[in-house]
Amino acid sequence: MFSHVTVGCGDLNRAALFYDAVLAPLGLVRRTVTPDGGPAAACWITPGQALPRFYVYEPFDKKPASVGNGSMVAFLAPTPAAVDRAHAAGLAAGGTDEGAPGARPHYGDGYYGAYLRDPDGNKVHVVCRDDLLPA
Repeated sequence: MFSHVTVGCGDLNRAALFYDAVLAPLGLVRRTVTPDGGPAAACWITPGQALPRFYVYEPFDKKPASVGNGSMVAFLAPTPAAVDRAHAAGLAAGGTDEGAPGARPHYGDGYYGAYLRDPDGNKVHVVCRDDLLPA
């Protein structure tokens, strides 16, 4: 459904270190971004797949990056243990806790997730969705 998702940042190196830490336990890797005249960016993909992509950009308009109230990016984890590792890695890489890893049965049986804020304040959710696996 999605081609890519983008969040803004004020310090691309800091943001890239945070997302490298959070996304590695989920099997995502950073890919090279070819300069295209736009702002500097970092990008992550699933190995062997061109899309979807997750980007962190310095804002095109050169104004400070800001977060949207109610905006969140959710990354799919293969296991609850990967959620735990991603959350811990994000905290160690400068993120802040917005909800410790754990079951969230109000979202569905087998729903296990954690919430973070990246160093720029963007809300990040890491979730294992065993509630959607075929029976």
